[in-house]
Amino acid sequence: MAYVTCIFARSMIAHCHVNWLAPVKVRRTLVGGTRRMIVYDDLEPDEKIKVYDRGLELPASVTDRAVLQVGYRLGDMFSPKLDRTEALRNAIDHFVNCIDTGKQPLTDGHCGLRIVRQLEAASRSCAEGIRVTLE
Repeated sequence: MAYVTCIFARSMIAHCHVNWLAPVKVRRTLVGGTRRMIVYDDLEPDEKIKVYDRGLELPASVTDRAVLQVGYRLGDMFSPKLDRTEALRNAIDHFVNCIDTGKQPLTDGHCGLRIVRQLEAASRSCAEGIRVTLE
């Protein structure tokens, strides 16, 4: 079980929670932006992606934080139609196409190396109880 927080450039944060011990399988990703929120649920058979028109509305300029008025915007939700092709099938087709055409794959060895470095940093952070910074 792990809780990992990744802080990226340009004020982006990712919180990851993984738990192989949980009796219930959850494969859900939430992406919050300035105008919309997207929820991706890999276990959902029909509506894997839901786009919510939700967000915060902040005043254009406020000098005193004490008077900052935050407005919540709650809007509609829509679910775009997706191709029902299995993700692993898409990955294999892409890999074979890259071999056939010589194109650079979306997830190449450099991508794999970055992921291994992130996993090693998370392990080190957990073991030593420290914040680990990656280049």
